[in-house]
Parts: sequence; structure tokens; C-alpha cells
Amino acid sequence: MRRSNGVRIYAWVALAVGFGCVAATASETGAEMPSETPSETNAVAAASFERTEVRENCARFEPLRQPLFGDLHVHTRYSFDSYTSGQRNGPDEAYRYAKGDAITLPDVDGEPTVEAKIDRPLDFTSVTDHSEFLGEMHLCTEDAWSMGYWTPLCVLTRADSFYLQLFAAGEWVELGVLDESETKERSVACSLPGGDCEAGASVFWEKLQEAAEAHYDRSAECRFTTFVGYEYTDAPGFRNLHRNVIFRNEQVIPLPISTYDTGTRNFPELWRQLRAQCIEGAPGCDVLSIPHNPNLAGGLMFPDPKDETEANDRRFFEPLVELVQHKAASECRFDRLAGRGVGTEDELCTFEQNKTDNLAALSTLFGELQTEEGKAVAIDDYARRNMVRNVLVDGLALEQRQGVNPFQMGFIGSTDTHSAVPGGAMEYDYVGHLGRRDTGYRNVQDHFQDNPGGLAVVWAEENSRDSVFAAMRRRETYATSGTRPVVRFFGGYDLGKDLCDDPDRVAAAYASGVPMGGNLPAAPETGAPRFLVSALKDPGVASHPGTDLQRIQIIKGWVDAEGQPRERVIDVAGSADNGAGVDASCRPTGLGHASLCSVWEDPDFDPAHPAVYYARVLENPTCRWSTLQCQAAGVNPFAEDCAEQAAAATAAVQRAGGRGDVYGSCCLDPAEEPFYSPVIQERAWTSPIWTTPPAR
Repeated sequence: MRRSNGVRIYAWVALAVGFGCVAATASETGAEMPSETPSETNAVAAASFERTEVRENCARFEPLRQPLFGDLHVHTRYSFDSYTSGQRNGPDEAYRYAKGDAITLPDVDGEPTVEAKIDRPLDFTSVTDHSEFLGEMHLCTEDAWSMGYWTPLCVLTRADSFYLQLFAAGEWVELGVLDESETKERSVACSLPGGDCEAGASVFWEKLQEAAEAHYDRSAECRFTTFVGYEYTDAPGFRNLHRNVIFRNEQVIPLPISTYDTGTRNFPELWRQLRAQCIEGAPGCDVLSIPHNPNLAGGLMFPDPKDETEANDRRFFEPLVELVQHKAASECRFDRLAGRGVGTEDELCTFEQNKTDNLAALSTLFGELQTEEGKAVAIDDYARRNMVRNVLVDGLALEQRQGVNPFQMGFIGSTDTHSAVPGGAMEYDYVGHLGRRDTGYRNVQDHFQDNPGGLAVVWAEENSRDSVFAAMRRRETYATSGTRPVVRFFGGYDLGKDLCDDPDRVAAAYASGVPMGGNLPAAPETGAPRFLVSALKDPGVASHPGTDLQRIQIIKGWVDAEGQPRERVIDVAGSADNGAGVDASCRPTGLGHASLCSVWEDPDFDPAHPAVYYARVLENPTCRWSTLQCQAAGVNPFAEDCAEQAAAATAAVQRAGGRGDVYGSCCLDPAEEPFYSPVIQERAWTSPIWTTPPAR
């Protein structure tokens, strides 16, 4: 059923575009970290994963595991919102970019003149084009012998005109992605002679598999790993319920399962069908479903499970959540104007927040919001479970009441790029993630709330599908906001207080505790958990050295004796008062740390109540991408005459054919904004560690 609420077509336009390591291990960056050097005789020397594929053994096998950097959320021209953004790179180009090759992107006129190149290659990547409209996109863009190829919507989809592309994008979104009907209707192009959308989807699905295989390094060098994947794209009434579906190896299902197969607001049916078709239906098939952008889910992403089966399905299929990407961060939320947050008093939770709580956040065009649904949501009206920290604590409460915690999730980051640039999360060289719609000045004009996205990091023995997938399954992962610090986090009741001084601290921590993503057993009668956390700064590259670390925090969440959710944020290494910052030209001032390490024991631990802990690593302040791009246009957010500079720069764009206010956002006053600042602190978040009360 098509929506007919009178919203202008441009309301769908910018929205349509958003549906949607670089490899630097410690040894490759030159970082010295003796505790990361494995001993072949250590007790954990055996691989913790099962080999399910035929390939050479990796020459580099690290028994104590190595950090591998990747991106598991990538769109190419096979996705309707990428294609209608004037973006024509496919899976092959996306994988080449991830491995360090340059590709070209469209400029504001739609011409492929923008060169994009990642600063360092990734270790692993999955292209995750939308399952919705996969067949229609094949029909509209490659099947000229079908009558559907010549339908008005397909013709609009292939248009070169920016305005026709906007119209086509809006039509695709209105057609089915936002549909709240139980049964969705496909495009009329699928019913015309030659319009077999299932066959078209099969063609693109095969090509996605072929590209993943072609770029997967099965040699002993193990330089690059790919995963076959796709995005399940449900957004009833703008509320984001999307998942990225990632397969372990080449054994996959015949066709991606989409909302046409499950109906809307029914992601548990996705799990059921993945179990039937993959886990139980195809020998050797294994799969994960990774939710992303709960911040834009309108409170619908993490409901209480209806029954124990649904709770266990969530635990099995969704051991991870994408904590940060280009449509904002989902850790926690604090409104500096209101002076309070959503279940938090943590003032660092202003980081990369979108003002609204649904996908209409993307409906800005020519600098103006085009739909009422995209307006800012007051802090008191913002759903608690849009933020993952609250979800983790609510999971503890559910476990106490029902015996199962459905929300034991580790963390990753990714980009959600729609420009086929996986891992392109560098603030200083951000080319945008929405093709023509945010290239050049349009990124600042229409996507000021967005950001370059993040990275997924896994601790794995080797860079192979089985090893990386096993790390994801056990949640030994962390998310970054786009930089590449190397972070360890362990918990245990017998961890030594002096582990930071132990050259074999990682081996000792594995032997007497659990790594990030793990569960601690019930505490001894007189014991409290200790946590080892260490971080090495991102070394960066020669032209852009990495930023010093400022501090490490441990975030604790628990449910008190009265059943109320509680949290505490503890600085355990470094200091917020180190005097670091940036000057008016964005040059860093002050110093931080090349590495930090701490062993912290919880002084308030109550073994009767379950708790969850994770670490957050903060870098020194740096300039946000928008600040750098504003300054490049001659508009300095730190200048007293910023408004005059913005007016002059906007006038120049308008003389060249641009529309609307282009650079006005550059001069926003942080004191009048709930979340925005021209200066940010890049960060990393480790997957949590959970404690278990004796009764469990």
C-alpha cells in the first residue's frame, strides 16, 4: 500500500539514499607492544575456530590473536539508493577500493571526476547491497530486452538529471521500503513480459558471490578476506529495522531473504528463514544478522522477545550490533541543552547524534528539511532502547525475570557507504557516502548531521573467513569511529593487579579471564571482577599521523536491588585534563599518550546482581570532517565573522547553479546545539563482558 499523506516527493528523496581495516595490525603499524607477542607454547595456542572451507593455511597465525580492521556495511550500484545517487561502481570496484586501489566517484554534475582512495587497505569487507529491489535493479539497469526496462520508473532510475534521480529515489522508497502493509507489492515492472524480478535478483546475487570469491585471498598470504552478504531493509513508517546478513563462507542461501518474504516489522521471521534455509537447510552454511542504526528505529529495534525461542534466536543470529556508521552513533545519548540524557548523565554521549529518531533524518534537500517526520525529537520523547547501552542493561533485567538475556551483543562499526568506498571513514579525506548527493558542497549542505562512519575490528588468529567469523560469533570485536587504535579488554576474578607491567599480560589474561565479548562465571564469595584494558594509538599515515590517546574509561551497567537500571562511567587511565585541543586552523595542541593500560577492580560489585562492563577509548580532540570541509571552502567555524564567510561562499555556489543555503551550518554555535561541535573526540568501544549471579 502506497503512502498518500501529502508529503512532498522531496521528503523521500534524501531519505532514499540512506538505506542502506584499513588494515593496520599492531605489527604492521610498527607499534611496540611486547604483551601482544604470542608464545607458541601458550595454552591458548590452538585455534578456536573450525575450518569449513578449502584454502591454504595462513602464513601468519597468531595464537593470541591479531586485530583485523574491516567494514561489513557497503553498498554499490546494485542498491537502488546508490544507483539513483549517480553512483556506478559495483562490487568489484568496492573490493578494489578496500584493498587500496583508487576508484572514481561522481561530482556535483554527475561526472566521474572525484578520485577516492583509502589511506590504508582493509583486512576484510562484505558488500551488502539491499535485498529489496535487487531484482528490480537488475531489470532496470541491465535487462534491456525486458519490457520492464522501459517502464517510467526504470527510465527515471537511469536518468542523468539530478532532479530526475531524486524523483526516482523517492519513488523507490515510497514503493515498498517504508510500506507498513503486511504483504508488500512489487514493482509493476516485475509483472511485464520478461520482467522476472526473482531471476534478476538471482543474477545479481551470483555476481555478488563471484566478486567476493574473486577478491578473497585464499593463498598463504591471507591479505584480504571477503564475506558474502546483503542488507535486509525494513523501515515501516521511517523506523529503521535494517540488518546486514553475513555468511561465513561460500555456502549461502539461493536468494536473499527480504521483507517481501517476511512481511514488515517481522525480523524474527528473517531468523526463522535463515535457520531453515542456511543453518539447517544447507550443509556448511552459517550466518549472522547484524542490526544497525537503532538510533533511528523509533524504539522498535529491540523489543522484549515474545517467547524463549525468539530470545534464543536473537542470541544466536545477532551476537553483534553496529554501534556507529554514517547515520550517527548508537551507544548513548545526552542533550547538552536539556542537561540530561536518555537513561544517562554521561556528557560524552553527545557524540555524533542525529536530532531525530527515524530515517526521515535523511530528508534534507538544498539545506531544508522536507518532511515533518524528520524534525528533532525531544530528549524526553526519545525511546530508551534506541541506545545500545540501555539495551544492554535492560537485557540484564530480562535475564533476571525470564532466565535468558536476549541482548548480549558485541560491538562493531562500519560505514554504510553508498559510494562503494568501504572503510572510507577518514575525517580529513571524507568524500561522502551517498554518491552525487553528498559530493562537493552537498555533503555540508544536506548531510551535516552525518559523519564518515566507523570500522569493525576483530581479534582473530588469522585473516581467513573462518577465523574472522568465529571472532564475530564469540563477540571478540570492537567498534571504532573511523580511526585505528589497537584495544584489548579482559575480565576475570584472578587477573593480576600488575598485569600492565607483565610482558606476557595477554597470555596471562586469556589463561585467567575472558576477553571482550565473554561471560564471567558466578563470582567467588569474596571476589570482585578485575578488568585489564590497554590501548595503542592509531599511528596514522605519513601525511596524517594518528592522534594521541586522552583516556580510557570503563562503563558499568547493572540493575539495582529495586530493579532499576543503573550505570557508572569510570576513568581508569589517562586524564580529561591533559590540556589537548585544536587551534583555529585545526592544528592539534597539547600532548596525550601513545599507549595506555590499566587494571581496574570494581569496588561496588554485588555478586547477587548481574552487571555488564565495556571499555571506551578516547583520543585527544580533533576537528570534525565538516569543520575541515567548511574551512576548505573559506568558512571557519571558529572565526567571529563565520556568518559573513558562509554567505560569501554560498553566493559563489549559487552563481555556479547551486540552490539554497549551502554553508550556513558551518557557523552553528555549539552552545545552542544539543549535540553538534566543530571539534570531536574519535573513540573506540570494546564489546562488553558480562558477570553472572550465582542463581544463573
